[in-house]
Amino acid sequence: MAYITTERIDPARLIEAVKSPSSGAIVTFSGTIRNNSGGREVIRLEYEANIPLAERLFDKIKNEAVRKFPIDNVSIQHRIGLHEMGEISVFIAVSSPHREEGFSACRFIIDRIKEIVPIWKKEHFNDGTEWAKGNPVKL
Repeated sequence: MAYITTERIDPARLIEAVKSPSSGAIVTFSGTIRNNSGGREVIRLEYEANIPLAERLFDKIKNEAVRKFPIDNVSIQHRIGLHEMGEISVFIAVSSPHREEGFSACRFIIDRIKEIVPIWKKEHFNDGTEWAKGNPVKL
């Protein structure tokens, strides 16, 4: 389960999707909208993505994580569109036999998403909007 959505993210559904009898741990990462960026007050965020490419790269990242770490299952979901404060923009769930591998895989996955997946964030401030500066996508 790895995809882009316009709907609110349901963490319980993604956690349920990774459960396995061989898993002793489920580790999650929830990226939420904060109210500031670069010392400015953010009133909302907006995400856009190249959806087909992003979803293919989610699968690639999942496969990399499974090869690199002894984990059982992975769920990734990223929401596009407008987001209000406190809403979840990205959620990752990793099941693994032991917690350390789950934590390592979860960190690896979010770092790779930020590194290679074509998702763009527009920050809305009281005095205008700006596309967030990030690392150029490296395929």
